[in-house]
This record gives sequence, C-alpha cells and structure tokens, in this order.
Amino acid sequence: MRSTRILIGSAALVALSACSTTPPPPPPAPPLPTVSTAKMAEANLSPASASIVSGRLAVVPDPRGGVHITGVIGGLQPLQTAAFHVHERGDCSAVDASSAGAHFNPTNQPHGRTSGGTHHLGDMDNLRADAQGRVNVDVRLPAVTLGGGAPNDIAGRALIVHASADDYRSQPAGNAGARVSCGIIRVTR
Repeated sequence: MRSTRILIGSAALVALSACSTTPPPPPPAPPLPTVSTAKMAEANLSPASASIVSGRLAVVPDPRGGVHITGVIGGLQPLQTAAFHVHERGDCSAVDASSAGAHFNPTNQPHGRTSGGTHHLGDMDNLRADAQGRVNVDVRLPAVTLGGGAPNDIAGRALIVHASADDYRSQPAGNAGARVSCGIIRVTR
C-alpha cells in the first residue's frame, strides 16, 4: 500500500512538472575554437586623447590556449595603474580612440576580471607602470584565437590602454577612463 502511494505521488509530480510554464534552459553554446591559424601578430600602440602613451606589443598563440601578449608600453605616469583591453574594432582613427568600439565580447558576458568569473573575452588585468612610467607587458589572454576568423579571433581588433585602473565591476567597461593609447593587432605570419 505504501509503495502504491509513493508511486502515485511520484506520477503526480511528474505530471505537474510537465505542465510547468517555465521553459527549459537553453542548450549550452557550442565551445569556441581554441586553435589559432596565425603564428604571430604585432600591435603598435599610438597615443590617444592627447596622451604620450605608446608601445609595441607582440601577440602569439599560447600553447596552453589563448594568446600571449608581450612588449613594452611607455609614457604612463610613474607607478600608474591602467586598464588594458581588447576592443571590438581595429580602428584607432578617432582622436580619443572611440572608433575601436566597445570591449571585445563575442560571448555577450558582463564585464569582469579574467581571473574570476564571467567576463568579456577582451578583459585583461590592469597594467602597473614602473617609476619611469613604463610597463613590461606579459599577459596571457585565454579563450581567444589569433587568425582564422572565428568569433573569438582577436586578429584585426584593437588593444587599448586606459587612463585609469579597471575596477572589474562597473558595467560595461570597468570605469577605466579615457582611452590613452590604441593599436591594431596585425598578423605578421
């Protein structure tokens, strides 16, 4: 008798859940490609917004996935902390670099920090200048590719240095301030 009641109760729960108006969650998005087709790219950063911030960066596929960005940026204030992002368009023509568009975000995630939770694919940790206003850049950017045209491909997009630190919380761009330097990621091989 007890097993009959449990069986009837279970059947009722199944029937009620079938009548629910809550749609099932959407299927997960297919994974983004992880293989880069280019071997190397460079970005020559030029001043924007009346700054003197400039630099030269190399971008190469990282064997662990994503890309590795290295090089030197100068012209920052001594010991300045500055936000650093990949932006959606490879266009640095505007005086304030606004032509580069928003942060690179093909997965439509909120802004955040690469080391904690959801974030734009173009979000990176802040840069910290030395006493001479220079930064030796050594950044790994996961979940992107270099070349091939996949949705997560950063070739042809812009690297932007901002005037202020990224707070990693404010939407949509971390309250990072003016764009003080811009460079297009150009595949060289």
